[in-house]
Amino acid sequence: MEKMYYIPSQQASLAATLHIPNAPSKNEKFPVVVICHGFIGSRIGVNRLFVKAANHFASLGFAVLRFDYEGCGESSGIYGTYGLDRFIEQTIHVIDFVEKLPFIDKHELYLLGHSLGGAVATLTAVRDDRVKNLAIWGAVGRPFEDIAAIVGKEGLEEAESSQYVDYEGYSLTKTFFRSLEQYTPLQEAKSFTGDVFVAHGTEDEVISPSYACLYEKSFKKRANSVEKSLIIGGNHTFSSIRHSTELFQQTGEWLERQRKLNDDRKKKII
Repeated sequence: MEKMYYIPSQQASLAATLHIPNAPSKNEKFPVVVICHGFIGSRIGVNRLFVKAANHFASLGFAVLRFDYEGCGESSGIYGTYGLDRFIEQTIHVIDFVEKLPFIDKHELYLLGHSLGGAVATLTAVRDDRVKNLAIWGAVGRPFEDIAAIVGKEGLEEAESSQYVDYEGYSLTKTFFRSLEQYTPLQEAKSFTGDVFVAHGTEDEVISPSYACLYEKSFKKRANSVEKSLIIGGNHTFSSIRHSTELFQQTGEWLERQRKLNDDRKKKII
């Protein structure tokens, strides 16, 4: 079962799709996974990565909300004209929205981010104590350096000398690039105190697989628990059926373990 929403965030309207395991019965509440897409991406994902992930997690009994950041997919606005702070703010607004749905268990929220969305999810989790369960896939570790490497030196110079650089049809401004320099998710990860799942493809051609180990090391300084999975042969978007299936299975198993732990914690409180 899927439902479409438009979530307000300042002047923007963020398009979102919510997957629900089944029609909720009276008083039934589902744990929820919120998916954050990456650089110039969308809630669909390359090769439908997020659609397939959402369907898999919903089959395990989780509600899943995937959304488009401002100026991406079907959301309003112009991507690249604002800074990384707005990505964090938009993610928080999405959490605000989803936790108010009557069939969602707001105490069991899982934030999942891919690529730049992995960095944003980490930064959001550090700032919003409602996020106690965090999963990141192929996460950007150094936002400015990583995105600059994708756009290229000439693109950066054009953004600096002109109003923006046209990259793949997106207007990336100086404001956008300069904001990336202000955030260090690899460093901030050490402040997160919840539970973490880190996954990365060993053949990631866009974002270095070494970040998985660096994130693991940083998270372990304060996180409650950290699990890491290296998908052997997987590229940045886990494009093959074998790699995406392995990713979904391992993430799903982690989600189910976390749900059981959360249920046990609730029983102890009662």
